[in-house]
Amino acid sequence: MASTIKVNNIQKQCGANIINESTNTITIGASGDTITLACGASQTGFGRTGTVDWDTTAKTASFTAVSGNGYFVNTTSGAITVTTPASPSAGDIFSLADYAATWQTNNVIVTPNGSDKIGGINSNATLSTEGQSVTFVYVDSTQGWVNTMDSTSNVRGNSFIVATGGTVTCCGDYKIHTFTGPGTFTVSNTGPGSSTVDYLVIAGGGAGGGAAGGSGAGAGGYRESSGAASGCYSVSPLGACVSALPVSATAYPITVGAGGTGVNAGGTSAPPGSDSTFSTITSAGGARGVGEQNNGSTGGSGGGAGHHGGAGVPYSGGAGNTPPVAPPQGQSGGGSSPCGPTDRLAGGGGGAGATGSTSPTGNGGNGVTSSITASPVTRAGGGGGGGESASPSNLSRQGSGGSGGGGNSGPVSGGVGSNGTVNTGSGGGGSVRAPQPASTTYAGGSGGSGIVIIRYKFQ
Repeated sequence: MASTIKVNNIQKQCGANIINESTNTITIGASGDTITLACGASQTGFGRTGTVDWDTTAKTASFTAVSGNGYFVNTTSGAITVTTPASPSAGDIFSLADYAATWQTNNVIVTPNGSDKIGGINSNATLSTEGQSVTFVYVDSTQGWVNTMDSTSNVRGNSFIVATGGTVTCCGDYKIHTFTGPGTFTVSNTGPGSSTVDYLVIAGGGAGGGAAGGSGAGAGGYRESSGAASGCYSVSPLGACVSALPVSATAYPITVGAGGTGVNAGGTSAPPGSDSTFSTITSAGGARGVGEQNNGSTGGSGGGAGHHGGAGVPYSGGAGNTPPVAPPQGQSGGGSSPCGPTDRLAGGGGGAGATGSTSPTGNGGNGVTSSITASPVTRAGGGGGGGESASPSNLSRQGSGGSGGGGNSGPVSGGVGSNGTVNTGSGGGGSVRAPQPASTTYAGGSGGSGIVIIRYKFQ
């Protein structure tokens, strides 16, 4: 005859196992213990907390999912089919996640096992979103597997430059930040995908010479990289073989130089343009124009020489690329030469691509063209040289501004030179007095403001 032993509690001395009949509670183990099931044993009734156990070995071929597991699915080499777990019961669960952010290229096909359903339909479901992750729970035979969580965010460390500042546009895989005034280029991330930027930095152009026939002003200094770091676009000759700039996660103040303001005064009183800066790159302001009997001023591009003032003495144009950098940031201004006692003509300002012309032509030097903004734009032309003449037949000799926005000299009726185009760094045109005497306003044109453009690969 079998015996029965009844007790209220059986307790291991160390507190590892406790059976309490009064509360129907069984405690296994103590705080800090590890519970291990014997080989071949199984557990039931514990339930799930709505999560899965993730298999961290990425799946690279088609497979059948097992309830309770999560899978990283790598479709780098091609599409993969995932079959739902066999003979599911209510509450079964499995999850899938995009291992390499490639599901948008090579999809994951989720196919029901036998007659099971996915969202109420016995048909395949396609996962085709980059970085997607999904969780399916089996509800019942009517709805089958229902997607309870779906993340379409692709949260990954960025291997490219991430930055803000200026006006931002895109060209394919490249971003372009354009600064037409002062600002900050703030880099928050760099990586193996990109850590250098291409740049175009142009200073403000100088003001044209005033009073009785002033010279053309020089364009602001023009400095550009080769474009090799951000798409190999067409650059100006000044960008050939110039390395891109390395950047780090920091803020870079941007200075965009103003153009010199034209004044109604002679001599050397017209103001030059102001410098533009980005990181280690500084472009020098364009040289100012001058009045009669003065050599040209120096600057990013040099200013033209003032007319000879009836003395019959030639004057020299100002040097460009001052201070010197390699390749040169600008060219010299044109000189002036005697053209007769009443034909007094000034030299043109230097441009980024050519020297200003010597009188009697007096045209400003041409600028140069870059496609850093995805379309070709010419900038940094020199201002046209002015002068004075008593002979209306010689008025056609007054100088034109160089290509890229250089200002023309004053109109043939006498007066103010035209301004350089804004955000091109072009020089202002010189003043004109012809025929003598004419207008009492002999002001040079204002220089065009500069610009800073930064371009890089962002994806």
